[in-house]
Amino acid sequence: MTFPQITEGEIPFSVPSISKDCKTWYQIHGPHPSTTDVRPLLILHGGPGIPHNYLLPLTDLATTHSIPIIFYDQIGCGRSTHLREKRHNAEFWTVDLFLRELDNLITHLDIKASYDLLGQSWGGMLGACHAIRQPSGLNKLIIANSPADMASWLEAANRLRSKLPEDVQEVLNRCEREGDEASEEYEKAMMVFYERHVCRVVPMPADLEESFRQLKEDSTVYLTMNGPSEFNVTGSLKTFDIGKDIHKIKVPTLLFNGRYDEAQDEVVEPYFQEIEKVKWYRFAESSHTPQLEEREECMKVVARFLGYTTIEQ
Repeated sequence: MTFPQITEGEIPFSVPSISKDCKTWYQIHGPHPSTTDVRPLLILHGGPGIPHNYLLPLTDLATTHSIPIIFYDQIGCGRSTHLREKRHNAEFWTVDLFLRELDNLITHLDIKASYDLLGQSWGGMLGACHAIRQPSGLNKLIIANSPADMASWLEAANRLRSKLPEDVQEVLNRCEREGDEASEEYEKAMMVFYERHVCRVVPMPADLEESFRQLKEDSTVYLTMNGPSEFNVTGSLKTFDIGKDIHKIKVPTLLFNGRYDEAQDEVVEPYFQEIEKVKWYRFAESSHTPQLEEREECMKVVARFLGYTTIEQ
């Protein structure tokens, strides 16, 4: 098997409200988009603020189909510019900031004329917002494990939480009452939830572990936009709701989630109801990360949707 080439770089990203120079780091697996007629697939990671590493299994598509797979770390996390001084500044960390960064990346890589997009969790929310604006070059959209509004996300997450062992719930409740969500005790209790509804592969895959390690190292974006945990959304995304605009997505769309996903069926259903050209796939043995939990099946589903039916040797 021939492994795909890897190209990486940094793109200047101008943020008018700050004086420091910002950069968006990116990495391309497979041929550079400028050297091939194969449409690139741009990957939007979740969080917000959880870097790209846990999505690296998608590089399988570069190996099997020579698709340029483009990862990038959104501003504030991973290998892009960190802005710890903007912690708790909800007016700075907005959806629009990340949409502008995405547009800047697309322009810089010169893929504006034709590209596909896959967004996972928060990345799917961001991808949907991008598609609502109807960019001319967007060909196909994949919304993976993503809510259309945070109210339904919280309702589902807390229902799943209520089914955790009582001693785990007691720790979660006590730490939240005491404002101790940063404690090791709370982290261990959250891991019980993660092993059921985020990634059911035990031990945790190294790529996901690395993404979580980097989140712990700098939680500025996650804490400001989301909040202390999956159950306690206090940040700028608390009122996120694109339900009234989803119908503006006109490109063919693949929607998927997992049977055990924290993004339960009712959380993703608005996309299915409102997008005209949409297919919905539910992974039977997965939770929130089917690219890790059912890797081979996930690659087949994505490749088939993108129009690739055979595997290159």
